[in-house]
Order: sequence, then structure tokens, then C-alpha cells
Amino acid sequence: MELSLVFAIIAIVVLLVLSAFFSGSETALTAASQALLKAREKEGDKRAALTNKIRDEKDRMIGALLLGNNLVNILASALATSVLIKLFGESGVIYATLLMTFLVLIFAEVLPKTYAFHHAESMSMRIAWIIRLVIIIFAPVTETVTWIVRKVLALFGVDISKVTAGSHLELLRGAIELHQGEGPKHQTQEQRAMLRSILDLVEVDIEDIMIHRKNVTMIDVDQPVKDIIREAMNSPYTRLPLWKGNPDNIVGVLHARELLREFVDVEGNICEINLKRVAMDPWFVPETTNLYDQLQAFRERKEHFAVVIDEYGSFMGIVTLEDILEEIVGDIDDEHDEAVTGVKRLSNGSYIIDGTVPIRDLNRAFDWGLPHEDYATIAGLVLYESQMVPDVGQSFRFHGFQIDVVRKQRNQITLVRLTPPKKDKVV
Repeated sequence: MELSLVFAIIAIVVLLVLSAFFSGSETALTAASQALLKAREKEGDKRAALTNKIRDEKDRMIGALLLGNNLVNILASALATSVLIKLFGESGVIYATLLMTFLVLIFAEVLPKTYAFHHAESMSMRIAWIIRLVIIIFAPVTETVTWIVRKVLALFGVDISKVTAGSHLELLRGAIELHQGEGPKHQTQEQRAMLRSILDLVEVDIEDIMIHRKNVTMIDVDQPVKDIIREAMNSPYTRLPLWKGNPDNIVGVLHARELLREFVDVEGNICEINLKRVAMDPWFVPETTNLYDQLQAFRERKEHFAVVIDEYGSFMGIVTLEDILEEIVGDIDDEHDEAVTGVKRLSNGSYIIDGTVPIRDLNRAFDWGLPHEDYATIAGLVLYESQMVPDVGQSFRFHGFQIDVVRKQRNQITLVRLTPPKKDKVV
């Protein structure tokens, strides 16, 4: 065999190795976890920092890798064609096409990309400095190519500077849905619900989680002090709104601990208790405040209790720090909390649900996907979707769920029977 043919074959092998390098590098740099690389950069890993810097210039990175990959693939194909034509004549073109297709597909594409995909972070950090040199060397060509591409796309009305692959928040939500814990299924479900709830704090308003005014325990401040103390002591809550004249006129918030301190100060003489000195000024917040802002406000003011009002200043309900925390971690029960949650599961798989139960709580507890953008409770869902005030006994099917109205008080739906869709069994 001629020496030139030997060198040509060696050159083809080297070019295929370079092609494999460029292909694997592209996969590794695009598939590597941004969160993991950022974390390692913060820990002082210089290779991770360089990798992140390269990834931040995606246009230049992809341009350089594609340019290098195409150069070596075309050159390898040309050399192979030349060698096989010398060996087999004109039919060498066909042999070269088949051979190079097989070699490039297996050894320069599938194999290196498969390896890179499964070792993306480690490989991307190992080859970062080499890729940096390639980007610098090919910079003039890649910049020209990028400029041409932008101009051609602009002719068709496409501006790639405005195209985004999705926000970091959307990517994080997707990662949460893919989360599979090592523990039991219900634990994984709770973990996903908790992580989703943290992201939802900005999107959920107070009105979606507040305790509605009709369920708030309040005290008429015009009552005798003795009756006020009795009501406060019999209540399972430590903070109680005080109203004067009518329930819309909230004049203060009574804290059981302050009341007890006052009782000790007056040495048990109830007649000397001064409610004005004991009660705190009410803190009014609009119902449209999102949970994240309200949580920050609770932290800044070092308070746990707020009175919710609507745009007209009318009393709507109350919200507490515990309510917001429960949106993240689920129900937090203590020895004074009522055991009734408003949901009872029947033996046939249906649920008897109080009309005031929030849909967010149902979705969290049973991993349902009921929408709640336009309403907060299960009763609100029925009213909104049916566009009517239904009678007892009426049945509806919304979003795959069958809902039967069990009980109603005036125009308020107080109890429903909900039957979730049956899950298909895998045969």
C-alpha cells in the first residue's frame, strides 16, 4: 500500500476522532445542569465557572462547534472518497458514501453524544478550556455566519433576539413535576406539592386562602367585659377581631396572652380591665395582595395576623402567618385545631366535601388538577362552571369530575359529593 494512502487513512481516523469530540462537546455543554454548574462555581470551581461563561455565549459556542464538526466531517469524507476511488475506481464514490455514513453515524455522532448525555457535567468541565480556544480561533468565521443567519431570518420576519426557550421558573416547574423521591409515593407527592406551593406564592392572592368573614370568630366590644373574657377563653384561637356597632367595623384585635397579662395586673378584678389598653390596632391588608408580599410584610412587621378588606374597605376575612405557611408545608395542626377538615371519603371512591373547602387544598391532598384561577372553593367551581345557582340533587361533570349538590343554604352550596375520574388500569 502506498505511503500516501496510509497517511490518508490515519488522517481519516484522526478527523473522525475530532468529529466525535465536537459532537460530544455540543451535547455535554447543552445538556449539563445549569443549577449544578452554578452551585459548583459558587464553591470556587474554576472549571465550572469557565463552562458557565461558555454557555452564556450560546451563539458563539454552537457556531464554533458546528463549524469544527462540519469541517472535519467534510474533510474526512473527501479523503475517504479519494482513497476509495484510487482503490476501486469510480465505484469508490458509492463505497465512500456508505462507509463514511456508517462511521460518522456510529463513532462520530451516536456514541459520543450518548456518552456525553450521561456524563454532561463532568465532561463539559473537562473540555471547557479546549472549547474556549476553539471559540476564539473560529470567532471571525462564526460571527460572520451568525450575521448572515440573522439577516436571512430577518427577511422572513424572524427576530431571533426575541426568541426565548422559556423562563427559569418554567424550567424549575418542569423539574418539580419530574421529581421522583426515594420514599413512598405519598411522600413524593407531598414534596412536589410543597415545592410547587413555594413557586406559587407570587401568583396566589390572599383572598384564595383567607378565612372568610362568616367563619371568623369575632367579639362584640360593646358586650360586658365578663362576656368578652368568657368568649375569648372559650375560643380555640389566640387572636380575635373586635367589632363595634356592626361586624364590618373592626376596631381592634384581642390577643389572649395580653388579656391574661391584664387580668393578672388588675389582680383578677374584671371590672378594672381596660380593653383599649389590651387590644391591638387592626392591620388591614387588601385581598389582592399576593402571598409572597404578605409573607414579607409579616416578617417586617413581626406580626402574625391581618384583617383582609376589599377595594371598598369592607371586611372580607382574616389571614394569618400560619395560613401562608400551610400553603407551603400543608396543614399544621395543634392541640386546639378542629379535626374536621371538611372532606370525607366514601367507600365507593367518592368524597363528601364542604362547599367552603379550598380547591388548592383538594389538589394538594389528592393530587388532582382542578383549576382555581377564577374561584377559590369547590362551591365556587360549581357556580362558575354551571353559570347558575343549582338546586339540591343536581349533578354536573366538570374537568372529568362528577359533582352532585348535596346540601344548600339559601343560595350558598354547603355540601357536595365529588367523584374523581377513574384511572385507567394497565392491562
